[in-house]
Amino acid sequence: MTDQDIKLQEAAVLVPVYRGAGGALKMVIIRRSGWGVHGGQLAFPGGKPVPGDKTFLETALREAREEVGINPDAATVLDELPVVDTVTTGFRIHPYLACIVAPSKWRREEREVAEIFEVRIKDLADPAVHGEETRWYPVWPKPRRVPFYRVGAHKLWGATYRILHPLLPRLVAREWPV
Repeated sequence: MTDQDIKLQEAAVLVPVYRGAGGALKMVIIRRSGWGVHGGQLAFPGGKPVPGDKTFLETALREAREEVGINPDAATVLDELPVVDTVTTGFRIHPYLACIVAPSKWRREEREVAEIFEVRIKDLADPAVHGEETRWYPVWPKPRRVPFYRVGAHKLWGATYRILHPLLPRLVAREWPV
């Protein structure tokens, strides 16, 4: 069986950014609750389409509302980012960058989201938070070097890293009006 033989599950995420009270550009990142194939991992709000979702963007906006309380009317989509496939869990992720109006209080869907992080882009761009480690999963033929960003006590890696890594310098360069 080759990689082309594997049917990937479609999913969509919202990459929410906004200007904080002090003017700092921030990004919303969640830590998934402990259940599911991505349990405990850092991610962007998102998930699989459900009946009624007409587009992947609708999926991303719906999931962001359900998981952290982002009002779709308070999200301006800035760009459809390149699709990213997970290496281990069989998902094809459609990410959308959006400038949001952050709610006065985040509303976390406790079953799916353990924590919500508001991370300054400046902090993510600091080389000191970037690292690499060797990981191995039973579905991998051998251990691999895996890059990550430190977010507090956690590591952001995998598909979320692959979405963020090429996006980060573009955010730092202010490619979009945020």
